[in-house]
Amino acid sequence: MAITKGAKKAIRSQERKRIFNIRSKRKMTGAVKDAEVTAGKDRKEQGAALSAAYKAIDKAAKRGTIKKNTAARKKSRLAARLKKSAA
Repeated sequence: MAITKGAKKAIRSQERKRIFNIRSKRKMTGAVKDAEVTAGKDRKEQGAALSAAYKAIDKAAKRGTIKKNTAARKKSRLAARLKKSAA
């Protein structure tokens, strides 16, 4: 249990950050799943879903929820899956 005033404040801020990270990750995974569902559908629908997924992934990386290389890997793999399904 935190004793000092600073430690108590750190616990409060960590909880806020944890909630932001959870929201960001959920939004990101939801957007990625939505994009994967469009596999095999028309190009416009795939493009819109891919764009939304990229936006969510980039925001998560910008906020520090995920690392930059993780974001790049996720985007690359998602694009490859959608391209493979289109062919």
